[in-house]
Amino acid sequence: MSSPTPFLQRLRGQGAVRPPRPALAHILKAGAGGAIAIAGVALIALFSGQPWVLGSFGASCVMLFAYPDLPFSQPRHVLGGHLLSSFIGLACLHLLGPHWWALALAVALAIGAMVWLRVPHPPAGSNPVIVFLGLPGWGFLLFPTLAGVVLLLAVALVYNNLTREPAYPTYW
Repeated sequence: MSSPTPFLQRLRGQGAVRPPRPALAHILKAGAGGAIAIAGVALIALFSGQPWVLGSFGASCVMLFAYPDLPFSQPRHVLGGHLLSSFIGLACLHLLGPHWWALALAVALAIGAMVWLRVPHPPAGSNPVIVFLGLPGWGFLLFPTLAGVVLLLAVALVYNNLTREPAYPTYW
């Protein structure tokens, strides 16, 4: 029997041990924080009649409440990443049209711009996809992007500082 090719060997991973499971209290606090943040966004959307919710906000809540100390979870990354990616998605949609290749370009540009401007937030990488699926106008930057992100961050700032040590954020 022949040995796997070097590429297939790479797919086996490096053999590192999985990280330990977080404490139950951490898991419960992270879930509760995400629930509170999304409930706030959804309730305001319901009562205001404005779209405040993005699909990527659920993934942002994972970052904000389960891993708030990571660079990707800091406020400048969350706000900057979402705004930048939504803007790039809208610009590509309105300048190039709703084509598959324009979507691919928008995602590539959003990734590059977030990294270049030092505000990468992985969940925001899906915002151009959301833009191309919904075909919104420029108001999408205000509702849901800016308004929703500001609310998520407000909840994260209060909740994380009431329920855990160390302080959140690590930096602005």
